Amino acid sequence: MTQTLERVLAVVAERRAEFEEQRHIPRDVIAEFKRAGIYRAGTPKKFGGDAAPPADFLRLVERMATVDGSAGWVASFGSSAIYLAALPLETQAELYADGPDVAFAGGLFPVQPAERVEGGYRVSGRWKFASGCKGADVLGVGIKAGQDKAGRPLTAVLRPDQVQIAENWDVIGLRGTGSHDLEVEGAVVPEEWTFVRGGRPTVDEPLYRYPTVPYAAQVLAVVGLGVARAALDHVIAQGGRSGYTGAPKPAERATYRIAVGQAEAQLRSVRAFFYETTEEVWATVEAGDPATVEQASLLRLASAHLAKTSFEVVRAAYQLAGIPAITDGSPMQRYLRDASVVPQHAFLQEGMYDGAGAALMGVQPFPGYL
Repeated sequence: MTQTLERVLAVVAERRAEFEEQRHIPRDVIAEFKRAGIYRAGTPKKFGGDAAPPADFLRLVERMATVDGSAGWVASFGSSAIYLAALPLETQAELYADGPDVAFAGGLFPVQPAERVEGGYRVSGRWKFASGCKGADVLGVGIKAGQDKAGRPLTAVLRPDQVQIAENWDVIGLRGTGSHDLEVEGAVVPEEWTFVRGGRPTVDEPLYRYPTVPYAAQVLAVVGLGVARAALDHVIAQGGRSGYTGAPKPAERATYRIAVGQAEAQLRSVRAFFYETTEEVWATVEAGDPATVEQASLLRLASAHLAKTSFEVVRAAYQLAGIPAITDGSPMQRYLRDASVVPQHAFLQEGMYDGAGAALMGVQPFPGYL
């Protein structure tokens, strides 16, 4: 596994400029991700997958994002099989019939109405932000028909030939994620190929007792951590370089050293909180107990705080890098752009602090927080 991952990281390093230019991760690189075990990490052991402990998968995504943020973001959706575990067992057996390495991508919002037909739903509409859709084996879209008692929408699972990808991913950061819109026109999806995101799993393994939506936030937040690590390592390595003006080298300046030390402390502290919380919740569900509301909330808090702090560290590193950082050839350009996207995600915005504060004080958090 380690040698395979190192090979994939080398491929990502070699081709990351291509990802930015093409605005997606090509299918042959997705195949490399599969060989590295990224897409079986969330697949049930029952179907030949690894059902890996969350911290193991998060560290893998972190390493990938240190090399390239877009690759890390797309790899993070290797966790999406935890959603698919809510499908009927017979459906999952069909899904994994050719092996556990199934790449899933979803454009779940805005949720669209679907027509109830015999045996399923007729689905039409357009959905946004389907990261990794061009390399996916199956695709999910959010539909309003048949909500559960809590009012949560269904996700309909479709084959790529049932979906049109509208290539409109025109952004500044995380360009290589291929987060295009999905369009569907009148596809009939059998009921057994629909599920509630975060709904009760049909597989009884520890991973599927881990809080689903908080985990979905974690796998994205950790991308910011990887990018921040790369940015900070860059300015540390550049500390011995001579400037254009003949001024003292950065490492010879107290202000530079202080800023590097503060950023290092910030990043290591928030990383420790993130993984400490992950391991605590995993120990609970692995022992056969459900995660508590407080634990699920701490996962959300740790994720939002990681995304925010990682971006702050990257901004500090960008300023430390000085005038060379403004050039197109500087990696700081990509680090700043990519890190800025992560805390913009709906799962990771500053409103999560409100939900966490409410949970800590015994007040009902806003709808959808947990």
